[in-house]
Amino acid sequence: MRNILAVAGKEIRSYFHSPIAYLVLAIYSALCGFFFYSFVATYIVQVFRMMEMGGMGGPSPNINEWIVRPLFEGILTVVLLFLIPLITMRLFAEEKRSGTIELLLTSPLTDLQIIIGKFLGALGLYVVLMILTFIYIGMLFIYGNPSALPLLANALGLFLFGAGLLALGLWISSFTKNQIIAGAVSFAAFLLLYVFNWVNSYSSSLVGKVLSYLSLTTHFDNFAKGVIDLSDVIYYVSVIVIGLFLTARSLEALKGRP
Repeated sequence: MRNILAVAGKEIRSYFHSPIAYLVLAIYSALCGFFFYSFVATYIVQVFRMMEMGGMGGPSPNINEWIVRPLFEGILTVVLLFLIPLITMRLFAEEKRSGTIELLLTSPLTDLQIIIGKFLGALGLYVVLMILTFIYIGMLFIYGNPSALPLLANALGLFLFGAGLLALGLWISSFTKNQIIAGAVSFAAFLLLYVFNWVNSYSSSLVGKVLSYLSLTTHFDNFAKGVIDLSDVIYYVSVIVIGLFLTARSLEALKGRP
């Protein structure tokens, strides 16, 4: 465990010793802040409209449905498709470019320790992004009354969603020493996984159902509604495990290369 934490700590320090962490944090904060403000403003306008109409006997707009759900499901998942490749593209590509990959693979560390350590390092930066998100969300509890349980489901879904992308990005980064290529391929792969469920709109075949099941958005929908379904949790955990497993196979291939 000590070796894993040492690798993770090295990765986190590397992020903050380069512009990557600050760039990702700045972009994410700006986008999250803008869309959060936009959804809150839309919610307030809707409340005032209902007040002007005397309420019309209906309930007040639900904060979770008007602000939290569209922010998480409609915006942040899309933003992560762009930003997570920036986090993962350097994990192994930079090691290859600088020539330190040979030293890393011949060190006393096992492949599994290296992989999990790098994954946890990237996950650490991702957790910082999530903390920024909940700084904004915390304002809703100060000035409003959102439901906490659906919000926890959204948080779990966003965490698993990002962790799955990180594991896949880690694997893709192990194929090349060019960070730009690693980032571009990661984004393309993430985008495909994101839109696979679009096949349902024009195909009801077995292939269409399989692609829909593989889609990242299909399994985020329940979390966005405030429902934690075990099958969705298993899907994201499976994506993480598969990503780490494929990375291990990729490292084995590197060791066998003359």
